[in-house]
Amino acid sequence: MMYSRTDAEDMDARDELRQYRDEFYIPNNTVYMDGNSLGLMTKRAESYTQSMLDAWKNYGIDGWTEGTYPWYYVSEYLGDRMAPLIGAKNEEVIATGSTTVNLHHLAATFYHPKGNRTKILADTLNFPSDIYALKAQLRLKGYDTSQLVQVSSQDGHMLDEADIIAAMTDDVALIVLPSVLYRSGQILDMERLTKEAHARDITIGFDLCHSVGAIPHNLHDWGVDFAFWCTYKHLNGGPGSIGGLFLHEKHFGITPGLAGWFSSAKDKQFDMEHTLTPADDAGAFQIGTPHVLSAAPLIGALDIFHEAGMASVRRKSLELTDYMMKLIDYELAAYGMAICNPKQHEQRGGHVYVEHPEAARICKALKMKGVIPDFRTPSGIRLAPVAFYNTFTDVYDTVHTLKDIMANGIYKQFANERDVVS
Repeated sequence: MMYSRTDAEDMDARDELRQYRDEFYIPNNTVYMDGNSLGLMTKRAESYTQSMLDAWKNYGIDGWTEGTYPWYYVSEYLGDRMAPLIGAKNEEVIATGSTTVNLHHLAATFYHPKGNRTKILADTLNFPSDIYALKAQLRLKGYDTSQLVQVSSQDGHMLDEADIIAAMTDDVALIVLPSVLYRSGQILDMERLTKEAHARDITIGFDLCHSVGAIPHNLHDWGVDFAFWCTYKHLNGGPGSIGGLFLHEKHFGITPGLAGWFSSAKDKQFDMEHTLTPADDAGAFQIGTPHVLSAAPLIGALDIFHEAGMASVRRKSLELTDYMMKLIDYELAAYGMAICNPKQHEQRGGHVYVEHPEAARICKALKMKGVIPDFRTPSGIRLAPVAFYNTFTDVYDTVHTLKDIMANGIYKQFANERDVVS
């Protein structure tokens, strides 16, 4: 095991992705370990956003069809660029909406309670907004929240896929699960769960917010019915950037549950008919006009993924998180830091999750020391060394900053409660 900072620098010198660090704006005098919450801004994002503003300035309304990235087709263009990241065909992916809007749309489309099949299956560890949306969809269909079945965790950190499969009973109409758990970073076996759901004639979809851009996927071949995600975490699309949606081609032609202006087939949209002719692919799942200025940064960010390739991104991500966990075990075990994410590669996403009773104040001390972590109530610290812009030296410095904070009681000067945004 290599424990010195010089060893970390040597690993950085051998890093095949090291040139991409210069593509990002890294806040001054910080080690940024919060890319699983908000990815950093790329210099290309800045350039593409300016080019969109220039198109508005120079073309006016003709920007919808003129310029390098005509606005009328920008959602389809971004869908094509995201498709390889999730193992999908181009026409199965569209950039649109936001995570929760897209889940509402997909649930409105695929949740059709009938007879005994009235329940939605989810889990207790999912991000709250997904559960809010599913409960709202139940109410819209005339059901109370007792029809939402949530599979529990046996240890409070991870889900047992056998428990999920056991909950796929004949009264379940729809399943919505995370691909990667937002706290522990556990990867669920999407292929296995999809196969089991379909064997029971149940539609299944996944929230990819914490996996897209962090791990490879193969959604088309796995037969996943649908998926949705944000683009501001590992994809570095910027705060409030446009969301993404996957619809397996076997569902092309289905009537969108929340139809709107941009659900139309492109060649029919301006016919102004009051009967919708939906697009014959994932494009039918757009609702309103694309958010052009929030889409622009994503163009530049996705360029970098295409240059580097997901295999290289995943390889370095695993190396960084392996190294971080070994350092935590070596340097911080004496201070009660408990690693609560999976250690196996096939089960671990792009971040490390540790717990400590003083986590909130520890995170505040880290920020004071120039390390940006992510606190999750009540006692979780998420650390995301991102392949494009974090280094092995960053990891070394983060762990040793943590050790200094614990050894010298620096965290004690802060209240052990979360900030408004954490």
